[in-house]
Amino acid sequence: MIELAPAKVTLCLYLGPLRPDGYHELLSVMQSVSLADTLELRDHNGPADEVRCAGIEGPNLAAAAIAAFRELTGWNGPPQLLEITKQIPVAAGLGGGSADAAATLRLLVRRSGRGSPAQLHEIAIRLGADVPSQLNPGRWLAEGFGDRLTRLPDPEDFGVVILPSRTMLSTKAVYAEADRLGLARSSAELQDLRNSLGAGAIEPVNDLQAAAASLDATIADALGALEGAIVAGSGPTLVGLFPNLADAESAAAALALTGRDAKAAGAVHNPGSA
Repeated sequence: MIELAPAKVTLCLYLGPLRPDGYHELLSVMQSVSLADTLELRDHNGPADEVRCAGIEGPNLAAAAIAAFRELTGWNGPPQLLEITKQIPVAAGLGGGSADAAATLRLLVRRSGRGSPAQLHEIAIRLGADVPSQLNPGRWLAEGFGDRLTRLPDPEDFGVVILPSRTMLSTKAVYAEADRLGLARSSAELQDLRNSLGAGAIEPVNDLQAAAASLDATIADALGALEGAIVAGSGPTLVGLFPNLADAESAAAALALTGRDAKAAGAVHNPGSA
C-alpha cells in the first residue's frame, strides 16, 4: 500500500504565553501542499516492524506511530515494513516527520481495519503537536499546542515557493530564543486574533520568525531573495505565497538561476477522513 505524506506550510503563527505544561499557547493556520514524501507499507519477513528511510539516521516518528497504533488499537497483525522516500526537507519547519507519522497511521488503518478517529487523534497527540492536523491533509486552524483543531474551508487554488535552508534549527531552541526575546503575546490578544481568523482574515505572520533569524543569520538574506516570504513554522525554511502554481513555478525557476534550491507546490485540499 502506498500513501503520500504532504508537507504543511504555516500561513500564520501567533505565539501565546507559556503554559504550565511547558508548551506555548499557539494560534496558527496550516495548509497542506503538494510537496510530499511517499510511504510504502507491506508485510515484513523480519521478526519485527521496521522503518527504512534512506539518508535519515536515528529514531523515526513513523516507527513510533506504528508502535503506538498497535498499543492503542490492540492490532497484532504481522510485522510491517515501511519504506519512506523523502522529498520534504528535514528539520525545515514543514512538518515532514509529522506528515510521515500521520501517513503511517492512515496506512495502518487500511491495513488493519482498525483505528477510530478518536484513537487516531489520541495517538497523534502523543506523537507531537504537528501530527493531529496532518491526519487529514487540508487547511486547519490549530489552537492550544496544536491539539485543538478546526477544519477551515478549502481555499482557492494558490501556489507556494518553498526555499529550504542548508542549516537546520531545533524547534526547542527556537522557542527558547522566542522566550528570551519576549515575543509571546497575551491571552487576550490571542483571543482577538482567533476571532479575526475565524472570520477568514489570514495575514502571513510568524511570531517565531525573529527568533529563528536570531539563531540563523542566513534567514535575513533568504528573505531578501523571496519577496513577501515568511519563515515556515520554527524555520529555517521560507515560504512565499503566489496567486497560482504557475507563478510559483516561475519564481522558483528564477531563484534556481541564482543557485538556490527553491521548490514550487500547490495547495492540497481535504481528501476526506482517514
